[in-house]
Amino acid sequence: MAKKGNRVQVIMECTEHKDSGMPGTSRYITTKNKKNTPDRLELKKYNQILKKVTVHREIK
Repeated sequence: MAKKGNRVQVIMECTEHKDSGMPGTSRYITTKNKKNTPDRLELKKYNQILKKVTVHREIK
């Protein structure tokens, strides 16, 4: 039987990459607990195209 829980998959997208004008996107897939963090998630992750650590925000 499958587990029932509050964890959902979310997609994280780089905020700096949109402004740079370079082609492509930097996205990560992760999970979060909807009950503990109802707002959008924001994490620092590595952007392979810009070759540096940037802020990634949750998108819908």
